Amino acid sequence: MDDSVGNNAVLILEDGSKFYGKGFGKTSTVVGEVVFNTGMVGYTESLTDPSYGGQLLSFTYPLIGNYGVPDYSNHDEFSLPAHFESSKIQTNGVIINELCESPSHWSSTRTFADWLKSEEITGICNIDTRSLTLKIRESGVMMGAIIYEQDPMTDYDSILSNVKSYETYEFFKNVSTKTPKTYGTHQDKVVILDFGVKNGILRNVLKRNYSAVVVPYNYDFNQIMSYDPKGIIISNGPGDPQSCNEYLDTINKICNSSIPTLGICLGHQLISLSLGASTYKLQYGHRGHNKSCKDLISGRSFVTSQNHGYAVDLNSLSNTELEPWFVNLDDNSLEGVTHNNDSCIAVQFHPEAHPGPYDTSYVFDLFFGMFTGDKS
Repeated sequence: MDDSVGNNAVLILEDGSKFYGKGFGKTSTVVGEVVFNTGMVGYTESLTDPSYGGQLLSFTYPLIGNYGVPDYSNHDEFSLPAHFESSKIQTNGVIINELCESPSHWSSTRTFADWLKSEEITGICNIDTRSLTLKIRESGVMMGAIIYEQDPMTDYDSILSNVKSYETYEFFKNVSTKTPKTYGTHQDKVVILDFGVKNGILRNVLKRNYSAVVVPYNYDFNQIMSYDPKGIIISNGPGDPQSCNEYLDTINKICNSSIPTLGICLGHQLISLSLGASTYKLQYGHRGHNKSCKDLISGRSFVTSQNHGYAVDLNSLSNTELEPWFVNLDDNSLEGVTHNNDSCIAVQFHPEAHPGPYDTSYVFDLFFGMFTGDKS
């Protein structure tokens, strides 16, 4: 039987694999790196996470959209969108199994499909996401394209041959702030070097009674220090950490200063690179909010929220001033480091969650404890 019958779109991978389905959202062809997320909920937070820039995100959970989409104007006590990690969808496209068209939730104002259409994002449903996930797990992440209204004359090879590899793009430049932005009115400030910061990170600064000053990724050390920060956060963001090499000198100066510093996700990788460690690409990444990690200092294990396709090489720490802090219990990859100067820490996972568990929010407590004197 021809799988294309009754469908109007196709997902094609760079190895030539085709998955036929039904298009929704914006009716156009899009390309990106095909990755999967294992979370059961949290699709609004995931899709607005800037770290997904340039990717086609597949959800392994079989039904998406069942609680609808709330309005961006639904703010929390810090005037941040309560259910979104940025101001728009950041993925290039969305891949799901079943699309729920009759959502049920008191805060829902529109369907999942309507949301994608309003933001001009291409989606494809009726895809066997289990089969797609298995392929990615076995073969690794790869570039792909969602193509609408395909016909027998469609030249798939030509489309894919014009797709550049994910590593050639500098996605962080598209999601970083262009000018400094200050959140909160507190006198004491935490500066966030923005490679694609999530609202959840801002929230964790504001809730501890500090203002968050978000500055562009290319700010130098003196520009950052002009704000007289109590602490500095190197944020999460999309893409290959080695595409940020020209900014490592600034990050090295930050890490070797006496200013308390926290790196999150991409920030963890950049801190490690700046201090002499190396990074590599994971076969299929860690994306979901059910990833187990072990704190090597306390010996305790935690369930964490993660979204990364690269990791720091644990063995590369041997000639640096960094010590391993967390490891992933699934593949033993490095998930966190501490600096010997006791003023710099970094984690690969997301302690702010959104979506996911708050089990590791104590990472923020440790960071803020560096400049409040509370090391508990």
